[in-house]
Amino acid sequence: MSPIASNTVNMPSDNKILNKCTNNLIIKNATVVTLGIDNKILFNHTIVVEHGVITQIVPNEQLNLSGDDSDNADDDFLNSDDENGDGPGAGEKGIKIIDAEGKIVMPGFINTHMHFYSTFACGLIKANPSLNFQQILKNLWWRLDKNLLLEDSYYSALSVIITAIKKGTTTFFDHHASPSFSGLRGSLNEIANAVLYSGVRANLCYELSDRDGEELSNEGIEENINFIKKITDKIKNEPNSKEAHYLRAMFGLHASFTLTDETLEKAVSRLRSLFKDSSNSSNLSNSTNPYLNEIGFHIHTAEDISDQNVTEHLYGKRVVKRLHDLQILGANSICAHAIHLSDEELDLIKKTNTMVVHNPQSNMNNAVGVADIFKMKEKGILVGLGTDAMTVNMLEELRSGIWVHRITQKNPNVGFVELTEALIKNNPQIANRFWKDYKLGELSPGAQADIIIFDYYPSTELTSNNFYGHLVFGLSQGAVDTTIVAGKVLMENKKILHIDELYLSKEAQRCSRALWERF
Repeated sequence: MSPIASNTVNMPSDNKILNKCTNNLIIKNATVVTLGIDNKILFNHTIVVEHGVITQIVPNEQLNLSGDDSDNADDDFLNSDDENGDGPGAGEKGIKIIDAEGKIVMPGFINTHMHFYSTFACGLIKANPSLNFQQILKNLWWRLDKNLLLEDSYYSALSVIITAIKKGTTTFFDHHASPSFSGLRGSLNEIANAVLYSGVRANLCYELSDRDGEELSNEGIEENINFIKKITDKIKNEPNSKEAHYLRAMFGLHASFTLTDETLEKAVSRLRSLFKDSSNSSNLSNSTNPYLNEIGFHIHTAEDISDQNVTEHLYGKRVVKRLHDLQILGANSICAHAIHLSDEELDLIKKTNTMVVHNPQSNMNNAVGVADIFKMKEKGILVGLGTDAMTVNMLEELRSGIWVHRITQKNPNVGFVELTEALIKNNPQIANRFWKDYKLGELSPGAQADIIIFDYYPSTELTSNNFYGHLVFGLSQGAVDTTIVAGKVLMENKKILHIDELYLSKEAQRCSRALWERF
């Protein structure tokens, strides 16, 4: 049984490899792509990682582990039983050495809108054909999520996370749904267990909705509140715990058309009550959310035109205006999709500093439309890139996004910069609103060592000026060789080091077969 998983889950080992894996590293002979505000391409450089944080990035010949200029300096950092880097790690004071000669070393990717629970839909053929978005929800997703058990939530999350590690994704923003009395309560803890077991980072929330009745709606509120309280307490009181380091929380909402005013007001009130000591409710207004300085909402926003139509019919307002008036928007809130929005709605998103996440492949698959990310950029809205579980490959999502904007606008010159920046610039900005001072999405001294190493031998010159082109047309066709989170090597030589994938596949198939029978 996993030492961090609940008693509903059985794994063949206690993850000793990951638990003992050193987070002290030297990555030498690397071509380093720093990303960050001022992207640099550094050839023949060495990255030094101590306790999961990057401490040095220097030319190979200038490496100084002692912190002084002594040629004979002896540093505890190198005192280990495994200085040659054999195996996945060398213990707490050990050091692992990776030779990255001829490879590209860059920050791990961040996925800002994901659904771990959808993993078991792959190959499911029992859903009726659907002619529109509402039918897709009713025929597939709302039948699937209602039949998820806690064990399903764990294994579906762990399975897709392992696949994502292979594609270089190290941080996720997940949006979960399992609305049944046997699958809802404790579901975020199960997913958190999968996240911690896998070694990645994730921001989790539960998808509150009124579509399954008041009792399950109230359960959804409490699931969000309990998990938010758990994580914020860990961050405050146990800052060195795994939960404080790898996990964050938001309050999940499905969409405007499945949520009543009463439920949204209750969600806001319950969230406000968690932070009443740091907020003055009398200062709340339609444009500011003081209690959201720590936690915000994650909601599907006008993904389909039906969201606007139902909201206007029932509440006499457009979606974003309704969310604004109910104080859902804010600097730590995410509006996923944001396709069918007016200029006035975009202005409200900008006014409240709310984030948007674009999910082009999912939007194409569901035939719901294409978000106007160009207008959003003009207005100064922070737009990230997510996959909505259509894929775990962020470079596949990037390329698909570029192509769909070019074909819909009949212009081969659009989308390249906007989509690339959404992935490598904006997604880190979104993540760093929650992991403050972690410097995710860049390689620099003081940044977390969330690192991927690509097999990539460019046939043309690689510079900071043309890196976007190499990313879209070159690296996207390469393979991730190594994935590292917080200095711990999760995959090396394209092999997951700490999880028995065959066993995991068998357990996931056992769960999914039973789920399909209940579907």
